[in-house]
Amino acid sequence: MKILVSNDDGVYAPGLAILAEALRQDADELCVVAPDRNRSGASNALTLDRPLETYRHTSGYFSVNGTPTDCVHLGRSGLFLDGFVPDIVVSGINVGANLGDDVLYSGTVAAAMEGRTCRLPPIAVSMNSFHPRHFDTAAEIVRSIVAKLDSLVIAPRTVLNVNIPDLPMEQIRGIHVTRLGHRLAANLPVPAEDPRGKVRYWIAGAGDVADRDPGTDFFALEQHCVSVTPLQIDMTHYSGMDNLASWLEEL
Repeated sequence: MKILVSNDDGVYAPGLAILAEALRQDADELCVVAPDRNRSGASNALTLDRPLETYRHTSGYFSVNGTPTDCVHLGRSGLFLDGFVPDIVVSGINVGANLGDDVLYSGTVAAAMEGRTCRLPPIAVSMNSFHPRHFDTAAEIVRSIVAKLDSLVIAPRTVLNVNIPDLPMEQIRGIHVTRLGHRLAANLPVPAEDPRGKVRYWIAGAGDVADRDPGTDFFALEQHCVSVTPLQIDMTHYSGMDNLASWLEEL
């Protein structure tokens, strides 16, 4: 199996190195391509207004001065490691969970999505802590998931969004297949005046949880369980098409 590893926390993030080393044990080939700095919240953006620069580190990792999607777009193209083309993209291990509406903004999830046409379903991996102490737990769980992917029957272009409690392995209570929960609207932007008197704005934090019912990703983590949510790229709202068609006929 050929594995491409990426993230949105940047090429120096500890979760990236721990994930890569865990997956390397079972990979025929493994390539790491990550942003040159933290690009959290970049979502699925591609850099189209300038050429991208790459750098190969002494670790063998490649960094790109672009977004997580840029990294996977380049990494799966065969440009690196003598024509390396991956069977799967694994993104992470992210600092902070990506739950519910978070997936709309997450660079971690976006990097995985860019691997949607690979042979195996891509995986986004996040930890439910901004100061994780148990990356090893996440790495072990993801390694076990990747090892069994060949036997998974699932629709093409499905992304597995995996969120893991920041706990020792022995305290993990199970793995749940979940749906996305929901958040309330985000908090208001925070104004801040710079030394020259110009007002600028910080994007505020995510909204509070509005749906943490049993079956959601939020609920699973609260129960100290791993959450695995299958995400689909096709966002068509099929059940709304007939009503929309009838409404348009009246225009």
